[in-house]
Amino acid sequence: MKILVINAGSTSLKYQLIDSDSEQVLAKGLCERIGIDGSRIKYDSSKTGEKKEKVFDMPDHGVALQAVIDVLVSPEDGAISSLAEIDAVGHRVVHGGEYFSSSVVVDEDVIKKIEECSDLAPLHNPANLLGIRACQKLMPDTPQCVTFDTAFHQTMPEKAYIYGIPYSYYEKYKVRRYGFHGTSHSYVSKIAAKYADKPVQDSKVIVCHIGGGASITAVQGGKSVDTSMGLTPLEGMIMATRSGNIDPAIIQYIANKEDKSVDEVLNILNKQSGLQGLSEKSGDMRDINAGVDAGDAKCKVAFDTFVYSAVKIIGSYVASMNGVDVIAFTAGVGENDNRARKAILENFSYLGIEVDDAVNDATHGSEAVISTPDSKVKVVVIPTNEELTIARETLELIK
Repeated sequence: MKILVINAGSTSLKYQLIDSDSEQVLAKGLCERIGIDGSRIKYDSSKTGEKKEKVFDMPDHGVALQAVIDVLVSPEDGAISSLAEIDAVGHRVVHGGEYFSSSVVVDEDVIKKIEECSDLAPLHNPANLLGIRACQKLMPDTPQCVTFDTAFHQTMPEKAYIYGIPYSYYEKYKVRRYGFHGTSHSYVSKIAAKYADKPVQDSKVIVCHIGGGASITAVQGGKSVDTSMGLTPLEGMIMATRSGNIDPAIIQYIANKEDKSVDEVLNILNKQSGLQGLSEKSGDMRDINAGVDAGDAKCKVAFDTFVYSAVKIIGSYVASMNGVDVIAFTAGVGENDNRARKAILENFSYLGIEVDDAVNDATHGSEAVISTPDSKVKVVVIPTNEELTIARETLELIK
């Protein structure tokens, strides 16, 4: 069966066409700058493997999806001859609130509930819905399914997801920790558990999904028991442009000092903070590392604070699970930045962790054990594959 995986952002639409039998990627690409001047589609030709790009006006997601379909069925570059070959579409949706603990087939009730969760993810859920609606219009007879970033974390116990604020805010508005990157944490934790040398139900894994957005999850017995992102993706460790954990009173303090609204301060915390704000140079860890090498003091502060924020969260999860068998690194920084991995792991020598420096330095975007054979805790790098996770879960729903 062929599953089309759609990940719609506010101005973008990523896609992969996956053969569910072989799990081979038949086609992939990206529409970017939707609704903005200079919109384009970038894709790999399924016939030649050549990377191609077409620039034309994409005023909305419907036009973008039509561009994807045109590429998929193109005699020159396409992977299929007609839309009839697509058996189902799997969509990524960021926030499912408490409604969804697993993937579901789309119907009007599901759409209504996704809309109700839009207050919790105003930048993401409406864009995800645009992708679903566009697919429904162009492929009305093809099953549409959704996988939620928050679903994997619905196994957290109340003591992990509840905040220390009046309980009525949870009852009235569902203010609680939800967590994100769930499809990534689910995929990586399952692979990581195989390195634990014990049954999955007895394993204790910490997954560090560290990229532009970053979250860390404690996975015990194959289930998420705590995660660093919260009601929104702003909570947790320092990220590319997000502040991560701060004293909430800082928002009021800056608002008063700078004569800004709460919304304006939150915009700063989301888009002008983290590595970007600390270094005053870039939110990209590659630029931060280059700055450190060049002796840039603010880049050094950014790097050290980033590492320390990860260390504190990992350490807290070691304590809450009363141990750890495997620590896994994934996503852009986690998969590729040997310096950041090394700096984080140096703080866990008390656990008996020993890093194989040669393997760590050579590991960029590939699966590898970067701890030594004598290390009491295994440390692995596992490239994430959210699209494959969505395809697998979609397949289960339509079988």
